[in-house]
Order: sequence, then structure tokens, then C-alpha cells
Amino acid sequence: MGTTKHFDFDKETNTIAEICKALGHPTRMQIMTLLWKKNNRTCGEIVSLIPLAQSTISKHLLELKKAELLNVKNVGKKTIYSIEVDKIQLLKKYLINYLSNRAISNEAEPLAITTAPKMKNEKKLNLKQYNYQFPAKKSKTD
Repeated sequence: MGTTKHFDFDKETNTIAEICKALGHPTRMQIMTLLWKKNNRTCGEIVSLIPLAQSTISKHLLELKKAELLNVKNVGKKTIYSIEVDKIQLLKKYLINYLSNRAISNEAEPLAITTAPKMKNEKKLNLKQYNYQFPAKKSKTD
């Protein structure tokens, strides 16, 4: 069995990677947006605003908590979630630094390869573009 390469990055790079990984799901982004609009929400409040099962929302909250993006406070039977602003400030600082170091010009190459959009009336291409000729199968009697 082969070995994998492992490289240790600095603490800040690892922290930014953890944050980005946690924010890499649309539901988690939506949860963070809801908390940004009104901090200190319970899981039930979040479930009432996002049409997913309570168990699903709880799993996403757990992932955000593992990345230390949320503060969790227990009040009686309720668990109240709020944003950990220090982590967001760290991400903001990183992104500002990253974007300010990139040379952005009008003549810069595009960041992504774009393809022309398909037209509605565009003739459909035949998937089989080439007519391959295969030798006939030899029978067992040959």
C-alpha cells in the first residue's frame, strides 16, 4: 500500500481551510446568513426558516460548531446559536489580503473556462461522431 504525502501548513492556513470547508455547503451558508441577520437563534427557529428536517439542521450546526464558527449557549432546555465573530474577522482579513495581492485588470485572463450557452433551436449533435469498424467476432467453430 502506498503512502500519502503530508505537508504541515501554518496554523492560520489550517484555520482558514477549516472555515472554508465548513462554509462549503449551501445549507451552512444559509444558516450563517440567518444568524448574521439576527444573532442568537435556536435550532427550532432555524428549522422554521429553512425547509429541512431538524436532524439535518442539527448536523449542519454541529459542523459549524466544530469549525468554531458558532458560539453555543445553553439556556434551560434551549440551545442558542450565535456567530463567532473572531473567526469571521480572520476569514475577512485573509480574503482582503488575498484579493489585494492579485493584480486585477480588464485584460486579465478569465478565472474559469466558459462555454457558449446552448441555443434552444440548435441542432442536436449526434453522440456517435465516428463510425468505428470492428472486426467480426470469430465464432467458436473457427
